[in-house]
Amino acid sequence: MNRPAVFLDRDGTIVDDTGYPSRFDQLLIFPRSFAAVRLLNEAGFPVVVVTNQSGVGRGYFSEAELADIHGRMTAAFAAEGSRLDAFYSCPHSISSPDPRYRIECACRKPLPGLGLRAAADLSLDLARSYMIGDKADDVIFGRAIGATPILVLTGYGREARKKLEKGSIRPSAVAADLREAVDWILAREKAVGI
Repeated sequence: MNRPAVFLDRDGTIVDDTGYPSRFDQLLIFPRSFAAVRLLNEAGFPVVVVTNQSGVGRGYFSEAELADIHGRMTAAFAAEGSRLDAFYSCPHSISSPDPRYRIECACRKPLPGLGLRAAADLSLDLARSYMIGDKADDVIFGRAIGATPILVLTGYGREARKKLEKGSIRPSAVAADLREAVDWILAREKAVGI
């Protein structure tokens, strides 16, 4: 039986959005992210990071450097007693000098490719899953995969809220940060008796 997951955007949601970090020491993990992920682990949710990383396609860093960053993030969370289960990233950029990355892909959020791939790989029930992010594209991505989207006000969240208020796609909830978003998920799950 497929299980629900919580999808997390990386930059602006788990870590401060610093542009195009090419090394782990350029990341600033929000302190409350560790406890938020631990609570999801304890509740039995797989935690899946879905992130647009066009810095690869733009030539700012390599896929190997990105994998190193994600490996070190995984270790940092493990050292705090929490677990990031998987990372899915889109390396493409239509302006890439490298033709391998200069494509119109289906995996750049808000398109659903990363979520669909994760669901197939990890046997996830997208309709019972959640998506947390700080950009309008994260909310649109959540809707596109059939998950419940939550907007956080860290990163670009305040700008995204204004943008979303002008359109027809809205988040199911707005939270101050990742920890508050997780609290909302756990309260909702408890209320519906899942």
